[in-house]
Amino acid sequence: MTDSFTTENVWRTSTPEEQGVDPAGIRALIDALEADPSQDPHALVIVRHGAVVASVSWAPYGIRRPQLLYSLSKSFTSTAAGFAAAEGLLDLDAPAADYFPEYADAIAPASRRILVRHLASMATGHEVDMIERVIAADAQRPVRAFLSMAPEHEPGTIFTYNQPATYTLAAIIQKQTGMPLTDYLRPRLLEPLSIPPIGWQQQPAGVDLGFSGLFSSAEAVAKLGRLYLDGGVWDGRRLLPEWWVREATSKQIDNSRYSDWGAESRQGYGFQFWMSTHGYRGDGAFGQFCLVLPEHDTVVALTSLTSDMQLTMRTVWNTLLPALQDAPLEPRGGDALLGEVRALGFPRAGTPTVTGFSDLAADAAGEYRMTASGFRADYAGEHEDFEGFALERVDGAWHATIRVSGGTVGGVVGDGEWVVSEGEVSGTLGVPVALRGGILSGGDSAGSGVLHVEAAFIDTPHRLTMDFDPATHAVTPDWGNEGAPLRFTGALVLRAVRPGETTTLIQG
Repeated sequence: MTDSFTTENVWRTSTPEEQGVDPAGIRALIDALEADPSQDPHALVIVRHGAVVASVSWAPYGIRRPQLLYSLSKSFTSTAAGFAAAEGLLDLDAPAADYFPEYADAIAPASRRILVRHLASMATGHEVDMIERVIAADAQRPVRAFLSMAPEHEPGTIFTYNQPATYTLAAIIQKQTGMPLTDYLRPRLLEPLSIPPIGWQQQPAGVDLGFSGLFSSAEAVAKLGRLYLDGGVWDGRRLLPEWWVREATSKQIDNSRYSDWGAESRQGYGFQFWMSTHGYRGDGAFGQFCLVLPEHDTVVALTSLTSDMQLTMRTVWNTLLPALQDAPLEPRGGDALLGEVRALGFPRAGTPTVTGFSDLAADAAGEYRMTASGFRADYAGEHEDFEGFALERVDGAWHATIRVSGGTVGGVVGDGEWVVSEGEVSGTLGVPVALRGGILSGGDSAGSGVLHVEAAFIDTPHRLTMDFDPATHAVTPDWGNEGAPLRFTGALVLRAVRPGETTTLIQG
């Protein structure tokens, strides 16, 4: 089965064999991701020698569908900084405070020694990530709050993964250019690379978040990786300065103090890029990756849902790297990897088995009260947005509805197969969601008649499971081992920000 993957303008495809890639290695990567219940792949694009050699998606996701990239957004912010530096709008060696004279009375003396390059390299001198303190202090003026909080160490001497550092870098770019990052990047990055307009969460309204909140596709991520792999040149045209690419993707500061994060997170940090045991990368929470491998002239873009990102990278190294050869190979069926659409089993390994629910009794319809037993203790409060749940039978199909603050989310539940509801009702933008379900069977649930429903919020990595018990009209929701979405402010925000849309992520 193939997806509608296209090759617009400068984006060319090739079989893996033509570019010296054994398709068996790509298949091994796919099989490993599918077999491990901690890995939930959504879209995969592999580029070798400038050509796409594999583009694989897993229903209900797509290669070109925008998805929340979380901290992979930082690498797009870095790219905006590279353009701004080339245009003389950003000086890496200028104090960050100099760009905000309106906050002069609030800036801590030690914060005046934070240079722009310290923002870009996460070396502001703070001991811990300041995001929670900053938002609590002044959610509408995060830069003012951040610069008012003196770092414990001399800037440039210690690495701390610090969201307000990236936010402040993004705020400088937006202030200097007079426009949000999305608008600034459009003629410089998006249009040359044939990337559709993107949307970015904002705080406050009108200011793109910078450190997270970007919605873009696996294809766009692969294109960004290829631009950096080629030193800032896209099909013969220089876009980014060579010096920026070199500095951004090389070690600017040691980050070995983060030893408990795993080997891939202590290889050094550049300008909003991580150094890896192989090449460098941008990455985001729950498994969003842009892996750039200069030694192999290869880019791997992957969107997914996982709680073990270190394992994801090890899986790529163990399966794909041995498949990268120095010369073309004889055809081995690799052409099937271009535009392939796959589906993960339902339910995934490690969960109860299910049977079809086409004969679910009519009295299963109605409102369901929520139990809290499904929520992990370390994610206390993650269910506070949920106000109620319901099942109903409409035109022969079962619908699941989640009632949340300010609206509802839901749609038709597929009988073991995904059914996508884009969430637009009477012209009102809703939350796209895909649902599938089945009756729990086997184990302790044998004969229970409980309806197990998976709800994939397909503009994000996240998936909610709901066990509806018709006997008690109780439902147990669960975000799974990954937990609730980061900075979860309600299910109604789990949709892509439309290009040009003004949003506010955090109130207060």
